[in-house]
Amino acid sequence: MKFRFRVRTAAPALLLFATAVAGFSQRYTDPDTLAPNFPTPQVVVDRMLELAQVKPGESVYDLGCGDGRIVITAAQKFNAKGVGIEIRRDIYEATLGRVNSLGLSDQVKILHGNALRADLSQADVVTLYLLTSSNEKFRPILEKGLKPNARVVSHDFEIRGWKASKVEKMMVEGRPHMIYVYHLDSK
Repeated sequence: MKFRFRVRTAAPALLLFATAVAGFSQRYTDPDTLAPNFPTPQVVVDRMLELAQVKPGESVYDLGCGDGRIVITAAQKFNAKGVGIEIRRDIYEATLGRVNSLGLSDQVKILHGNALRADLSQADVVTLYLLTSSNEKFRPILEKGLKPNARVVSHDFEIRGWKASKVEKMMVEGRPHMIYVYHLDSK
């Protein structure tokens, strides 16, 4: 009787544990997931766009835009156009709602889809907060798809094989953040 009781109470716990492990591992084995959802601090966003020397009217693309803070900041502070690409539908819908509530829908577009398949030919600046391995996936796409003199700004993770024109380290709330700026004509 004691044995049967333990099996009945342990089975739900084991099922819950197995489900959690499967969900956790699925997030990192999905080939379309390029990085965890971890927002860039606003002070880092501001500095990324400053270092990229975003000019009014330019197009800033954020690959894996999350809550849209980079493209929203590009529109509000730099009078640029913003295009954010987000693969997760729930995040996309929330970000689209935020853009609309701020009255930026003429200046900022949020696209739902895989950034690896996006047309980047109109981008003047591309921002990334992806893993180094994800940046490696993007490197040939950026080399082929971006126009001359476009800038790529990566938060925390470099693009191997490219030489950054600027590298800056910032401390935000006790955590270091690296910003890498690349100019397409000087890779």
